[in-house]
Amino acid sequence: MRAADDTHPTSPADLLDAWLPDPAVRTHHRRWAEAAPEPLWTTASTLRLSDTRALGRLVRWRIPGLPRGLTYGELFRDYPFTVLEEGDGHLLAGLCGRIWTLARDYPRLAGPQAFAEWAEPGTVRVLFGHWVQEADGGAELISEARVQPTDRTAASRLRALWRVIGPFEKLVGAEAISVAVRQAPRSSARSRRA
Repeated sequence: MRAADDTHPTSPADLLDAWLPDPAVRTHHRRWAEAAPEPLWTTASTLRLSDTRALGRLVRWRIPGLPRGLTYGELFRDYPFTVLEEGDGHLLAGLCGRIWTLARDYPRLAGPQAFAEWAEPGTVRVLFGHWVQEADGGAELISEARVQPTDRTAASRLRALWRVIGPFEKLVGAEAISVAVRQAPRSSARSRRA
């Protein structure tokens, strides 16, 4: 999605704002690692659902049929997700549908433009952004999710859902990036304690 003046943001945080500027729900997690950005990103992208206990089970429960050995990099690049933006060290993916049902109620989107134009009543657009950046003698792995309802009905259902799952998000939302930080090869850069 392009800004009104046809300039295109380049930082992942700005890209999130370009795709979904006014979310009803927003989560944001970051973890620092004594690692260079590239190997940290590789570790995060190749992390498997089975490497994360709670989050991996939750993802497989919400999207039935996913294999335990699927990597997070593969997860966000295939149905029900649509890749919106991707580059060295960042990936933005979206999905649309009724996230409060137990059914796999996510339509297959034709591409980024279909996500941008999605407005089916009673549904939401969900944006996931993951990226790595240099920070404090190492690198930070960052994950953000945003949810935007298409109408009042969807907003009401999203509020009810978030009252139930919101408190647990803090417990599992950063699990994948925390595991990736622990598994990433350490760089020779000075540690945060130095």
